[in-house]
Amino acid sequence: MFHLNARSEAVTALVGLLVFLTLVEIGLSYWENRKYYHRGDTITNIYLTLLAFVLNLVVKVSTFFVLDYAWQFRLFEIKNVIAYWVILVVTQDFLYWMLHYVGHYCRLFWAMHVTHHSSEHFNLTTGFRSTVFEPLYRVFFYLPLAFMGFNAIDILYAYLLTQLYGNIVHTQYQIKLPKWYGWLFVTPSHHRVHHASNIPYLDKNMGMMFIIWDRIFGTFREENLPEPIRYGITKQPDDLGPVNILFHEWKALLQDVKHAPDFKTKWKYFFNPPGWSHDGHTQTARVMQREYDQQHHKSA
Repeated sequence: MFHLNARSEAVTALVGLLVFLTLVEIGLSYWENRKYYHRGDTITNIYLTLLAFVLNLVVKVSTFFVLDYAWQFRLFEIKNVIAYWVILVVTQDFLYWMLHYVGHYCRLFWAMHVTHHSSEHFNLTTGFRSTVFEPLYRVFFYLPLAFMGFNAIDILYAYLLTQLYGNIVHTQYQIKLPKWYGWLFVTPSHHRVHHASNIPYLDKNMGMMFIIWDRIFGTFREENLPEPIRYGITKQPDDLGPVNILFHEWKALLQDVKHAPDFKTKWKYFFNPPGWSHDGHTQTARVMQREYDQQHHKSA
């Protein structure tokens, strides 16, 4: 639909903007002594980004061919170029919301996605702390786009655009935006909630570009708690080295599976939400939120 050179120029400009904003945020953070950045954490973010980049390159060809093959069985085509791109970006963002939702509510996928949430800091480089293994399964969530008549190159390009937008909202700086904007699009405030480990904020605001999916499906939450945000996960690993950051939840999951009393329970550990346990010694986010609401309702 768009000329390849125009795409590459747009991507180069957007990546350049992201790098520029990151350097500005780093400089301001140190200049104003805000301590948004920690050297070890930032190095880990960059390391995990490089891993994800390499894995993306390895599987990109297969991703392209899977989408291109599915495109041959498209159900229809959208001729109007404006409608084509608007529908592609909006639908792709919704399918990402579904992918993200699964990453939070199925422990098998959480074991991979937790890497992105493991930092106790929140800044533009946190967006680089990728779900490293996501490229291995992401294509299956985007197959509907190919069946809808969107070609493989355009799908990958739309994904890159929404990802770049998703990176830019990883900031603690208070950015004033029009109220209407926050009704439609993800803002830094929305995404700070998403990365918080405060119980009421868990598993909220999972949109990448559009926040409307969270408003529709009941996963939206304003940044409105009286206490400050705590970033990271509810139980931080003792070892914050990059290898353990990648595999600590896998270790915990396999330990739970090992101690499960029967085969059916073992499978439940893989596919039930994080925190689920057969004997109740750990709790899911929803259970913790119900208890939190009950406690604060009584004390109000």
